[in-house]
Amino acid sequence: MEFKSLRNIESSFRQIRLFTVVLLAICACVTLYALGKSYAFAERQRQKIYVLDQGKSLMLALSQDAAQNRPVEAREHVRRFHELFFSMAPDQAAIESNINRALFLSDKSAYGYYKDWNEKGYYNRIIAANITQTVAVDSVCCDFERYPYHVVTYARQMIIRESNITERSLITECDLQNTVRSDNNPQGFMIERFRILENKDLRTIER
Repeated sequence: MEFKSLRNIESSFRQIRLFTVVLLAICACVTLYALGKSYAFAERQRQKIYVLDQGKSLMLALSQDAAQNRPVEAREHVRRFHELFFSMAPDQAAIESNINRALFLSDKSAYGYYKDWNEKGYYNRIIAANITQTVAVDSVCCDFERYPYHVVTYARQMIIRESNITERSLITECDLQNTVRSDNNPQGFMIERFRILENKDLRTIER
């Protein structure tokens, strides 16, 4: 009887050890699964890019790779620069505000145009004649095969006077360098070697 009891005790210990091993294996599997899901969730969160729409609204853009969004950001950077640099109202404060914001997006090559126009009284004539100038960017062609990225922009200017509206073609080129993102430069690009290739009248509409 004693031998049978010992065998029963030994069998019970083996069963307990088996249950313990199985339980530990299940716990390890659950832990590994939880860690894997947590890592995958963290990766998905890092792939979300928040885009400010001219500082007014917040949109969530999903991308498998943040680098894939750089072409879109590059075109938006150039488009925004042209809108700020070439859109003007007959108001000194408004002109200076737009120019200052545009110069945060570019180097001294754009500042050279501003300085030249300012010395020639271009902005003063806009204010004195009550002229409104707007720009509509038609296309931004970027070459992402080489760095810095070369960009050619095609746009139309509308010069609105009391008596008429003059439509002008505007073609520019520049290079884009990557730089640090900031509140003044959310896309993280810097315009370099900015040049105006064409800026001529297309037609005048009498009002």
